[in-house]
Amino acid sequence: MEEEKMNLRLDMDVQKLEIEKLRKGKNKAEKDLDSLKTNYKKLRL
Repeated sequence: MEEEKMNLRLDMDVQKLEIEKLRKGKNKAEKDLDSLKTNYKKLRL
């Protein structure tokens, strides 16, 4: 249950960062997004 909540939060963070990346097009948002995706993949393993 707690892991599901964490996964949902990560999904929301990824979506927010994707929107931010589209709006701003900055490298930082892209790096943060890559980092979150990496962390998400590690949790899935």
